[in-house]
Amino acid sequence: MKKTASLLLAVIMILSSVFLVAGQEKTYLERAYDGEFKGKVVIFDGPFMDNDQVLFEASIKDFEDKTGIDIQYIGNKDFESTIQMRVEGGNAPDIADFPQPGGMANLAKGGYIVDVREAISEDWLKENYSQAWLDLGTVSNENGEMMMAGIWARNNAKSQVYYRPDIWADAGYEVPETWQEMVDLSKQMVEDGETPWCIGIESGGATGWPATDWIENIMLRTTSLDNYNKWIKGELRFDSPEVQRAIDIMSELWFTDGFVYGGREAIATTNFGEAVKPLFYDVDGCMMFSLGNFATAFFPESAVAGVDYDAFYLPPIDEEYGRPYLGGGDVYSIFKGHDRDEVKAVLEFFTHGESLKVWLNNGGALFPGRDADPAWYANATDAKISKMIDDATSFSFDGSDMMPVSVGSGTFWKGMTDLVTGSDVDTVVSIIDKGWPK
Repeated sequence: MKKTASLLLAVIMILSSVFLVAGQEKTYLERAYDGEFKGKVVIFDGPFMDNDQVLFEASIKDFEDKTGIDIQYIGNKDFESTIQMRVEGGNAPDIADFPQPGGMANLAKGGYIVDVREAISEDWLKENYSQAWLDLGTVSNENGEMMMAGIWARNNAKSQVYYRPDIWADAGYEVPETWQEMVDLSKQMVEDGETPWCIGIESGGATGWPATDWIENIMLRTTSLDNYNKWIKGELRFDSPEVQRAIDIMSELWFTDGFVYGGREAIATTNFGEAVKPLFYDVDGCMMFSLGNFATAFFPESAVAGVDYDAFYLPPIDEEYGRPYLGGGDVYSIFKGHDRDEVKAVLEFFTHGESLKVWLNNGGALFPGRDADPAWYANATDAKISKMIDDATSFSFDGSDMMPVSVGSGTFWKGMTDLVTGSDVDTVVSIIDKGWPK
């Protein structure tokens, strides 16, 4: 009888436990705002330094004040080169910010990262993020099974063109909807005595990187995502027809007489940030400039977004590949053994636009989720770019950032610089391909 009673009590306890978990109505974030985790400390590490660190800490202050959770940010300029060693050595932070998803993928494959769906409702993730962002956070775990290893908390955009709407209106120019329309518009501008483009790739030891963004954008518009991913892994070489076609398309735009301010010979010696200045000349300047959304840091302080400048989507080329977007971002992960309730609450907080509100107000950042109020952005153009990303058919991470260093920030940069300064395509792709690790 006692044995039966004990067994019955055990079953009731198990059922009660299951009921409490299944019937839990509050998320970890809601529990945090109820003060349940007051006094708890969460260690966060990542690459933010200097002004970025100031903006990050300003963005989380309201959350810390309301919840009593202390998010202690470390900040490490060598984060990317040391995080794997620290995690494998048992010295992981609670949450880490990976500016390149490859680092997250490596640690997930090693069995060190928690599936974020253990902390955050998958329904909420699907509601607030496009599938492209969810896919970018999904990788293989140690068993070869797919897991969602991180959430995207900040991003940048590299598929837009800046222009002067008032100047265009006066000239009767319309925003191009296709690549060919953009090429034709460039020709029309030359006929009208204007210079279509401002382009510069000089960046000290990193000279050439802006050209890699152009090649990546063109690849996304002329071949499949599968081929793009093979390319960044080295499975599709630079001497392939797909990559050579992308180089040819860029060359047509960059090297046609009259298309670029200062001519082809000025591209490699013009600093990428300084290159935008002629866009704002009243006469004898240029009409278009393409760079990541951080480019606005180089715009005149007096320039008003939506009035003195605006942006349009860098047009598609082959219709079958839709309207892709290129960019980068920061993906946050929790490590195994650190998945405490307060850590889960903090990670959930970072899936809300509110977590980046202060940074958005200051410019230079975008939020990848849908719940960020457009009014939070520093200007209407940043909000417009964020909407263009959300409307894109795909979002792909900067290819050169995903390639091995010997190629991505090595022979790829050099090869693009050599192309601009006169090397032929066959020589350039041969040099770049020699950078792949054997």
